[in-house]
Amino acid sequence: MDDAVAKARVEDKFVTVDGLKLRYIEAGSGPPLLLLHGASLGSSADVFLRNLPPLAKAGFRAIAFDFPGFGLSDTPSDHSPAYRRASILKFMDALGLAKAALIGHSQSGGPAIQTALQAPDRVSHVVVLGTGSLLPPLDEGKKANNKGVSAEAAVQQRLERRMAQAEPTIEDTRKLLEANLFHHELITPDELALRHARSIGKAFEAFCARNELAESQPAKEPAVPLWQKTAEVKAPLLMIYGKQDRANAFERATKLKQLYPHLDLHIAEGCKHLVPWDAADEFVKLAVPLLKR
Repeated sequence: MDDAVAKARVEDKFVTVDGLKLRYIEAGSGPPLLLLHGASLGSSADVFLRNLPPLAKAGFRAIAFDFPGFGLSDTPSDHSPAYRRASILKFMDALGLAKAALIGHSQSGGPAIQTALQAPDRVSHVVVLGTGSLLPPLDEGKKANNKGVSAEAAVQQRLERRMAQAEPTIEDTRKLLEANLFHHELITPDELALRHARSIGKAFEAFCARNELAESQPAKEPAVPLWQKTAEVKAPLLMIYGKQDRANAFERATKLKQLYPHLDLHIAEGCKHLVPWDAADEFVKLAVPLLKR
């Protein structure tokens, strides 16, 4: 495991929220930053292990927690995205955090934006890392010219669907990481073992429960897409996307910047979906000045 990750090996802590024990890790002291992981199989607070030390060194209390049903946290009876989103403020309450910056990766970027819109007094800053749902769609002509990227996304979707039928092997976990990472050398034996441990057992059972709920109760399209509301966020906002990320992320992020030129939006070269890994240094370099405003 690389030095940055090894240095971030901190003690697992637990706090009770809604009767569930939620695990979190933290480093540093100062203004609180709450780092929110995504919702794919194997996601947990550990995705931010290499980011905690530099954020702490910059003068922040960097906290990452496992959402209910992820990592080492207890499994909830409610597997809905709404419950997961509500747990953000509940977790803050449990730690006595009146206000915090929210850093959301992947599927947590949307909840970070929604929380900032619904409870602006609780959110000091927002950083979004690789959240596709916050990007506008491309027109059909541009989609047709990006078949290679779409094909890669389709491969990952097929792998995730198969993994929802049977607990993944460690090789399955490796393939999923490779699909999300530009820098495959970051997949060390220790990193792979940790990610796999977060993908099996009760974490896998919760993943299946989320999939079943999504299939039985498809999410309704909002009247106004969330990406159109990013301009309404009052807190300082930073958005970072990987240039090589799936689902035409580069083209869609470019379109969002054209529609809202004032947005602080950056494209990381040599970066796929795991922005906290592929663009760890760039993320901190861009985020710290914003977070110190």
